[in-house]
Amino acid sequence: MFASIPDGAGHDTGASLVDNGPMDPLESYLARHDETDAASLAALDAAVRRAYPGFEVAVKYGLLMYALPDGGWRHWVCGMNVTKRGTCLRFLYGVLLPDPLGVLRPGTATLMTWDFPRGAEIDDEQVGRYVGEAVERHEYFRANSKLVAERAKAGVKQQG
Repeated sequence: MFASIPDGAGHDTGASLVDNGPMDPLESYLARHDETDAASLAALDAAVRRAYPGFEVAVKYGLLMYALPDGGWRHWVCGMNVTKRGTCLRFLYGVLLPDPLGVLRPGTATLMTWDFPRGAEIDDEQVGRYVGEAVERHEYFRANSKLVAERAKAGVKQQG
């Protein structure tokens, strides 16, 4: 079951809050995108799942999202989506992650995004490192999400 999102004029945009239907979430998400973007998404998905095979996966809020089985969707670990420029790997509490490659750009107070240009090769090992770091910091974020957000808004550098 899903709720469709209307555009500003009240027309159905085809987007949904949650749409996992009978298809696998990855298949459902890939079907929405062209071949180039679908290939990037599939490569990113494979890297994410190799880093942590136990993820629950769903399409929520226009993202292919990954959550820990005991973590709930409110505290998802990472998600991906496609923009005109390429594929984005988003980390809900990215402000807690080390960024040795300097690839994370700020989003909301705690969210950080790794942008991959259209058709770029996905470095499975590096993606795995970032996802692994996010999984390691999950409990800390769950227990301290308000504090992490407050510190991020105040510009305080953090490591969980």
